[in-house]
Amino acid sequence: MAVVLVLATSTDGVADDVTLQALTLARGLAGGDPVHAVLMGDGAAAASLGAYGALTVHVASHEAFAAGAPDARARAVGQLAARLGATIVVGPGTEDGNTVLARVAADAGLPFAANCMRVTAGSPVAVLRQRWGGSLQEEATINADRAVLTVAPHTVAAEATGGAATVETFTPDLGAADLVVRVARRIPAAASGVSLAEAKVVVSGGRGVGSTDGFASIDELAALLGAAVGCSRAVTISGWRSQTAQVGQTGTNIAPDLYIAAGISGATQHMAGCKASKKILAINKDPEAPIMTMADYAVIGDLHQVVPAISAEIRRVRGS
Repeated sequence: MAVVLVLATSTDGVADDVTLQALTLARGLAGGDPVHAVLMGDGAAAASLGAYGALTVHVASHEAFAAGAPDARARAVGQLAARLGATIVVGPGTEDGNTVLARVAADAGLPFAANCMRVTAGSPVAVLRQRWGGSLQEEATINADRAVLTVAPHTVAAEATGGAATVETFTPDLGAADLVVRVARRIPAAASGVSLAEAKVVVSGGRGVGSTDGFASIDELAALLGAAVGCSRAVTISGWRSQTAQVGQTGTNIAPDLYIAAGISGATQHMAGCKASKKILAINKDPEAPIMTMADYAVIGDLHQVVPAISAEIRRVRGS
């Protein structure tokens, strides 16, 4: 019998997409046995977790969670895993999920497998996981009494079950040492209207855009398509766009229906963040740019001419 516990993260009372993907994977690992989930501080997302297969949602209650406190959250997950006798602990392969579960494993002296694409229950647990920004896939085994792992974003399709969860509250035993690391202040990102991580269409600009002002045509096309605007790491380093808009290994992993990359060469770290896109359209003057071999469609040309032409054609077809 596999007892599986899922670390759940949520936004505005709704479970994050990668959490739902982790739950779907967890159901397969449980082999028909109940799947448990744990939420920190707020149980509002319990309904969405139940709809994706969590039979019991454990809400960890403690004032420390309001300050982020990854050590405190890890302690709570570890204590619950021990109480349940969990043989596998799964979480979303996001910055938050990896941060907490790495601490869970370290606290218990266990190995930690991040960014898993496929997991097979057994003794030992076998995993296929992404390494080096997705440029390498590693087959490995977790030789431990409890496997601690995260699921690489957008590598498992979230599948709803339509079920409902029982909600239970518990108070973890935390000490002062668990509160040393905490969020001192939050600076909200400028509202863009469309979430980069959830957008169905993303239009990104790279070094080839040339400047902050050069993003005007990117913004225009995105507005016409109802798309989110992204960028490459080179753009954020140059200060043309906020890091919150960065697509890639050190930015946001995306999985839109369409990804339009203008003036982006396609470094490994960038492609790691967008390779889950269903279709990629690359616009670049360099026919040898790495992204051109990864794209479903490629336009060899100057983005400052091509992107406005696409926008003009959209307006013509729409009669606007």
